[in-house]
Amino acid sequence: MSAPAILSSDEEQSAPSARPGRVAVLGTGARLALGLLVPLALALGWEVAVAAGVASGRLLPPPSRVGAALWTLAASGEIWTHVEATLIRVGLGFAFGASAGILAGALTATLPALRWLVDPSLQALRAVPSLAWVPLFILWFGILETPKVALIAVGVFFPVYVGVAGAIASVDRKLVEVGRIFRLSKLALARRILLPAVLPATLTALRTGLGLGFLFVVAAELMGASEGLGYLLLDGQQFSKPDQILAAIISFAVVGKAADAVLVALTGPLVRWQDTARDTL
Repeated sequence: MSAPAILSSDEEQSAPSARPGRVAVLGTGARLALGLLVPLALALGWEVAVAAGVASGRLLPPPSRVGAALWTLAASGEIWTHVEATLIRVGLGFAFGASAGILAGALTATLPALRWLVDPSLQALRAVPSLAWVPLFILWFGILETPKVALIAVGVFFPVYVGVAGAIASVDRKLVEVGRIFRLSKLALARRILLPAVLPATLTALRTGLGLGFLFVVAAELMGASEGLGYLLLDGQQFSKPDQILAAIISFAVVGKAADAVLVALTGPLVRWQDTARDTL
């Protein structure tokens, strides 16, 4: 039996990088194409099933009809008006809800008395369904834009609050002790130890909050809206237009994914220091 080969120091350093995971070597375009493979296969299968007469396609139109509805809405400019209205509402609601969630989560996690006083009530309110707030917000704010933004802000607030509070509460006690051993001030301790420790979980909470913002905007746009993707859904349901409903759903998916990608791109540099195996597993 031959003896195992001994790697030189240069070879040892390059060995792990020479065998990256298959996903890591794929470019952005290849990963995008791979992600589109499943929905395109399902769409093609349904198109063939309807064309062959296996399915009627009355309540679930084939992709060709949905695409035609999307093209009509885009050509008339109507879809862009709805997308713009929805994005403005989600953007404002996300800004207010995320800011309040970060502040409340940080305060309740660092001040025990405040946590005992406020957290039980917030956890109880977190269980309230989104539609339960609609009548109250209409009474308080009317039917214009304010109740819609407020409802979205409520939807964004709770996951951000829970994520930030949980991230701060789960910081390793030994890290804090190391900071105290080096006689760091409270400001330096927060900036150099606490902030890097809680940042990844906070960014995940922000992504979750953004997703719930798009979830809550549908309920918000049922409150007397005359534009928005939620209104487009309701209009399609009232006039029995399943192709328009699916077109609105696809628009929600595309716009929501694009918004999430923008958030990841903006916040990615903040956690670039992390050494993770996300792309190699």
